[in-house]
Amino acid sequence: MSSTIPSVLLNTGVQMPLLGLGTYKLVGPEDVYRAVDAALVAGYRSFDSAAVYRNEAELGRALKELLPKHGLTREDVFITSKLGPKDQGERAMQGALHSLSQLDLGYIDLYLIHWPGTQGMDVTDQRNPGNRAQSWATLEELHAQGKLKAIGVSNYTPAHMKELIQSCRTHPAVLQVEFHPQLCQRELRSVCEEYGVCFQAYSSLGKGELTAHHVVMEIAKNCGRTPAQVLMRWAVQQGVPVLPKSSNPDRVKDNARIFDFTLSDSDMDGLSALDCGHKYCWDASQVV
Repeated sequence: MSSTIPSVLLNTGVQMPLLGLGTYKLVGPEDVYRAVDAALVAGYRSFDSAAVYRNEAELGRALKELLPKHGLTREDVFITSKLGPKDQGERAMQGALHSLSQLDLGYIDLYLIHWPGTQGMDVTDQRNPGNRAQSWATLEELHAQGKLKAIGVSNYTPAHMKELIQSCRTHPAVLQVEFHPQLCQRELRSVCEEYGVCFQAYSSLGKGELTAHHVVMEIAKNCGRTPAQVLMRWAVQQGVPVLPKSSNPDRVKDNARIFDFTLSDSDMDGLSALDCGHKYCWDASQVV
């Protein structure tokens, strides 16, 4: 069963789908199975997990059961997971190997450092940069072994990105951060463009709040789409991959219908004009 979802080329030479299923708060084997099944039917081939989501094992099991059902193989899907902040630093190898073991899919397509800080440490703790560097060196090692096909980071600021680029042997393939019309992340996107890093969005709907914004609702009404589809189209039309999360099969299907329409330049500009630097999720700007 083929997928019509377009992809973006990573600096590793691998294609990553522009649409993936986010699995944050997706827990319990039944919910995971149902969401993954609906996603595969709708054409999704990318699935985003993390150690802190506590669903890596359930996602791995669901895929092993469902891929044959849909005529697919492991190589047809793109799996992302992330190193938990509690494993930042000297525990990074243990944390990454645990993710590999939990998913049990042979390898992970993309593995990210989830957060620039360390759990249990103050954001101003001067050990944070050293821990990040140690985690990255671990990811580089596992990448060289082929266990992590691509490596990257999440929630990094421009300063964190520049620090990493200056010291790393392997450039990050992806930066995954909060991105929506109220948080256009122009500086971060510029850094990513400069260094060939794919900029990927999470929380495209602003935790759902932006779907009720009058500008979004008006554009959705005019083009006969849902507000959620408009918000995700705004991102992918700029080449930014998105990771909508839902356990509702109908919504999973609806969220995939973002590649058969185009927003006008004025609609794109109107959405981008909402930029006010507002974060609905975590703020890493204080992490040294």
